[in-house]
Formats: sequence, C-alpha cells, structure tokens
Amino acid sequence: MRIALYGYGKMGKAIEAEAAARGHAVALRVTAANAGAPPHDVDAAIEFSKPDQALANMQLCLEMGVPVVVGTTGWYDKLPQVRALVEQYQGTLLWASNFSIGVNLFFRVNRQLAALMDKQQDYAVRIDEVHHVHKLDAPSGTAITLAHDIDLRSKRYTGWELSVDGHSQPSTPQPHNPSTVRITSERVGEVTGKHSVTWAGANDRITITHEAFNRKGFALGAVIAAEWLSGRKGLFTMDDVLDMNS
Repeated sequence: MRIALYGYGKMGKAIEAEAAARGHAVALRVTAANAGAPPHDVDAAIEFSKPDQALANMQLCLEMGVPVVVGTTGWYDKLPQVRALVEQYQGTLLWASNFSIGVNLFFRVNRQLAALMDKQQDYAVRIDEVHHVHKLDAPSGTAITLAHDIDLRSKRYTGWELSVDGHSQPSTPQPHNPSTVRITSERVGEVTGKHSVTWAGANDRITITHEAFNRKGFALGAVIAAEWLSGRKGLFTMDDVLDMNS
C-alpha cells in the first residue's frame, strides 16, 4: 500500500515507521512547505496535521477518491460538514480521537461503567488527562470522547466542562448546569498521554486509567485503520475496525 502522510511531525514519523514495518511505503509527506499537495498515486492518506488544516486535507483526499484516516483532533464541530463531504464524493473516511487499540478498548469499558453507575446517585464522575506541552488542544479529543460516551450512557450528565488552572469552560450554553462531566487538562513535559475516569463517592472511588508509554500504539492503530479501509465506502470510526476484526 502506498500512503500519503498529511502532517510529518513526531506522529507522522512514527506512522511512517509502523507502515514500513508492515510492508507499506510512504509516497507523499505533506508539511507546511508543501501544504495542499494532492495525494496522487496513493492507496490511502493518513491525516495528522493541525485542527485548522485538517478539513482542507480531508476535502482534498475525498475529492480525489483517496480513502483517508484522520487522527487530528479539535475539528469535531465540523463533523456534519465532513459527513456531507463523504456523501457528496461517495468517499471513504475514518476518524478517531485516538487510534490506540488499548484506548478504544478503554472507551468500551468507560461506556459499560457509565451505564452501571447511572443509578448510583452517590457517585460523581470526573475525567483527568495529561499530555506533553506540545499538544495544541485542550481537553484532548480522547477526553471529549470519554465525556461524550458518559453523556450517552448516563441520564445524569449532559455535556462537559473544562477546568484548566482553576478556570472552567463549558461545552454547553448552560454554564450553570451542575450535571456536566468535569475534565481537567494538564500539559507537562513530554508525557505521551494519560487519561483517567473517576467515579467518587463519600466512602470510596472507582478509577479506570489508560496510560500510553509511547506513540507506537497510536501509529500502529492508524496504519491498521488505513489497511481496513481498503474496498470500503462511507464514514467510519475505530469502533467499526474493532467490531469487524473481533
């Protein structure tokens, strides 16, 4: 498989290494110097650029009929527009807030736990995430996914609220709503990524945690997703990959 990489930072280089290990070749590397380069003569594209560049890269790949895997976060308010583009071009796109197989299994455990805790009124939930200082968005896309899944599985919570350095920023137009999922974000050193979901009561707490040791798991998952897209049409997530590979 010949791959176009949109974004060639640390993640792009990690993806290239994993692609080579699985017998694939990176035919195009897109950086700021050649932004907007079209994905000619490739079988798939993997997009790990910046939030303000992601939509243009997605549209370019869809226009050219190239399946695209999107790992950039911070653009999810434009998801309806992306869905419309996939339909317009009858294209193929897979997006995820995190491509690690471990994280996607963690998402499933989080959903199950949220459903179990829904009727346990004495417990309140919070999400804590820590990443390296170079990460541009806060909270992380992974934390938002965790909060969204709690929202879907629990009648007690709606939306999320970001707490950074003691300041809160709600995701919903009702900042006074006490039933938002609280997220704390921290940017420290070169931490690859750590996410914890805690349900705490007066007498005890339950915490589930995923900690990434390096970028290899994210990169490998992105390459596996690109392989999985071969011959498929539509809009997909990593849940589809896990379900089909079970």
